[in-house]
Amino acid sequence: MIPAAMLLLFFWLSLPEPIFDDPASTVAFDRNGRLIGARIATDGQWRFPEENSVPGKFRQCIITFEDRYFFSHPGINLFSLFRAVKQNLEAGKIVSGGSTITMQVVRLSRKGKARTVREKLIEMWLALRVECSFTKPEILALYASHAPFGGNVVGMDAAAWRYFGRSPQNLSWAETATLAVLPNAPALIHPGKNRKLLLRKRNRLLRKLYHSAVIDSLTCQLALSEPLPGKPLPLPNIAPHLTERLAKANSGKVMHTTIDAGLQQSVDGIVSRHYGRLSSNRIFNMAVLVVSVPTGEVLAYIGNTRDDGSGMHGNDVDIIVSPRSSGSILKPLLYCSMLGDGEILPGTLVPDIPTTISNYSPKNFNVTYDGAVHARDALIRSLNIPAVRLLSDYGVAGFHNKLKACGFTTLKFEPDHYGLSLILGGAEVTLWDLCKVYRELGNTLNLYTAEGQIPAAQFPEPTLLREAKQTRPSSAPAVFGAGAIFCTLDAMKEVRRPEAETGWESFLSSRQIAWKTGTSFGFRDAWAVGITPEYVVGVWVGNAGGEGRPGLTGLSAAAPVLFEVFGVLPQNEWFATPWDDLVEIPVCRQSGMRPTVICPDIDTVLAPAKCMETHACRYHRLIHLDSTETFRVNANCYPSQKIVSEPWFILPPAMAWFYRSVDPFYRSLPPWMPGCSGSDEKPMQIIRPDKPSKIFIPREMSGTKGKVVFEVAHRSPDNTIYWYIDNDFQGTTRHLHKMALRPDPGKHKLILVDNDGNILTETFEIVGK
Repeated sequence: MIPAAMLLLFFWLSLPEPIFDDPASTVAFDRNGRLIGARIATDGQWRFPEENSVPGKFRQCIITFEDRYFFSHPGINLFSLFRAVKQNLEAGKIVSGGSTITMQVVRLSRKGKARTVREKLIEMWLALRVECSFTKPEILALYASHAPFGGNVVGMDAAAWRYFGRSPQNLSWAETATLAVLPNAPALIHPGKNRKLLLRKRNRLLRKLYHSAVIDSLTCQLALSEPLPGKPLPLPNIAPHLTERLAKANSGKVMHTTIDAGLQQSVDGIVSRHYGRLSSNRIFNMAVLVVSVPTGEVLAYIGNTRDDGSGMHGNDVDIIVSPRSSGSILKPLLYCSMLGDGEILPGTLVPDIPTTISNYSPKNFNVTYDGAVHARDALIRSLNIPAVRLLSDYGVAGFHNKLKACGFTTLKFEPDHYGLSLILGGAEVTLWDLCKVYRELGNTLNLYTAEGQIPAAQFPEPTLLREAKQTRPSSAPAVFGAGAIFCTLDAMKEVRRPEAETGWESFLSSRQIAWKTGTSFGFRDAWAVGITPEYVVGVWVGNAGGEGRPGLTGLSAAAPVLFEVFGVLPQNEWFATPWDDLVEIPVCRQSGMRPTVICPDIDTVLAPAKCMETHACRYHRLIHLDSTETFRVNANCYPSQKIVSEPWFILPPAMAWFYRSVDPFYRSLPPWMPGCSGSDEKPMQIIRPDKPSKIFIPREMSGTKGKVVFEVAHRSPDNTIYWYIDNDFQGTTRHLHKMALRPDPGKHKLILVDNDGNILTETFEIVGK
């Protein structure tokens, strides 16, 4: 009794667990089951992960060819064994093994043991044990997954893709029969050599299938006429960087991704065409990410351009997850933040004048100044100086916290490290994070429209795998309100499109896209991101090594790619207006701010309710004129009953100086009537250096000490200004009030006096040698 129990225990424990521990290839399929990439197993074999079933055609072929009594024997077939012994004795050598499919599974698991009588007995023993733990379909699946198919191809799945370029389920009878006969002698008759022997074996199997009534005569004749495969085919590799990314976390697994292979190839073609254009300017790298707004699924993932064969341009770098300087791509998020927090209205005037704040002196891309610009227009035109001034008003720390709450993972430093440059590329972001944030903006609007409330914002990661699920916590507060998002995207629709898109407004069918570009300092990074209710598309263009190139801008390099990608995506309607999160707010037409009683022209804008708390118009003042409305007067110098009072739009001198050039209808203040004056006037303002507390003067190329250029704006350009430094007269200016000076190191006082006796003083310090 005890020996029997021990024998049974030994029998049960004799089978290793698992039977196979071979490393598997990493395999990625698209959302429709199409192979998009694979990576070879660590042992150098193309061996796909095990499947739990085999296609019907392969089951019929392999059973007919290898083991027609497979479903009736217990793992060994004594009749086949006796027949094999008889054939081997007659031939004088081993010509048949008599192994069942189950025994072959055992032999495959034991890694090429010598074909001896002892090994055969072990195979028989273990085959009986396998049949106790696995069903017949499972045993067949094990065989199909681990049988050799020639060269370094192991398993039916890998063989189908390597020899025929498609999945086993889509093979013809002739192709399936070819695979079925290969494991019998893979080292001798694999596609590419011994083709006549392979053809005879395949055709013999097809005729057996016909005689067994598995296929009809027509199918048999058609199958017999099919050619054999040629050399092994390269596996599809249409998403190389995505496959590499997934393989790092899912090595040896089958991954069913969210990628749309058709779209992936279309976008890849777009990237290839633009690469031809850009590479002539020595711009070699590009990345594109397409994300579904409603689901968060990644539909296309182009991590970089294809290697041109030189191996010199870093094409293996996955740019989508590589931190790069953001340029001005974050400006819409600042605008959205300030709208949502009630800091500005869409039309709030922002200074666009030479600016220096804490020794930081931003410049507009076109190096011009408008004097004053509406916040919405500043976003549309991507003006740098208004953006920096808005960030200064909002606070770097507050905006930094907003960006981190959105999910920008590359902000590793404290706010003070970035300073005001945070809005102009002082921080690095990834294309992945950028699309994640913009996707959540669009999804917030979609859910608000559908659910009637602002959803809690988690900014979840985009989904790469079909089985992954996104969750949205119910308690997390929304980072951006639906109203602020809608106003921001509405402004982004008006951004000037590339030259190739000129005239798009004329076509009623043209889709509406909210989009923004960005260009980093030194022309190293070109960005473009666009969003519709259904899709977010992000584009980066540049050089992986960081080399800047002339003309490498978001508008010229990245935006054309963005719009071509949108061109292959289905069109859809624009976001519905979130009426419940917006209110109609009266505004002053000229300043864009909430009106005072003296604002002459009132408009109405849609904005978040918080915007009701913004400042009232500070640019309209009531001025007093003489009866001819030619001069300014006051009651001290002119009869009060003749005074005409009129609201007047008045900008500070520096803003007015530049604003006149862009608005010919801007009216300067009338002069004071002789004998009259105002005590509240500040007719002069220093334009540059802005707030000149400390000034460093570099030396010229010749080694001589340089000069600092002071520029002043005056309400009356014809007025003469007398310049003094520490009471030492320096000269006079008229019309263009600009003077180059060379003060000694140390503290000084600049004194400006005009013809009317107005005085402006400013203290400053010259530092350095």
